[in-house]
Amino acid sequence: MHSNLEARSSSWPRTPGFHPGNQGFESPTGYKHLILFVMAYHKSSKKRIRSTETKRVENRYKAKTARNSVKKLRNTKDKAEAAKELPKVVSMLDKLVKKNIIHKNKASNLKSKLTKTVNSK
Repeated sequence: MHSNLEARSSSWPRTPGFHPGNQGFESPTGYKHLILFVMAYHKSSKKRIRSTETKRVENRYKAKTARNSVKKLRNTKDKAEAAKELPKVVSMLDKLVKKNIIHKNKASNLKSKLTKTVNSK
C-alpha cells in the first residue's frame, strides 16, 4: 500500500469530481476541508441537483420557522395567549413530521414539553 496520495492517485478509479489536485483548503480555524466538485453529465442528474437544492432550502426555512415558533411559545408569559398559540405550533410540528423534515419522536417530545410548559403557566 502506498503511503502518499500522489502515488495512489494514479491507481484510483476515475470518478466524476475526483482529481488529485482537489486536496481541499485550510480554514482559518485550522481544519482541512475537502472540496469535491460534482459534475453532472445527464440531464436528469442536473435536474435532481437543482430540485434537491430547492427542497433543502425550503426544508431549512420550515424547520427554522418551527424552532422560532417553539421558542416564542416557551417565552410567552401570558397563559391565555400560550394556550391559543399551542395548537398552531403542534400543527406545524405535525406537518414537518409528515414531510420527513423532523423525526416523529422529536416532534412528540417537543409537543409534550410544550403542553407541560403551557399548563404550568
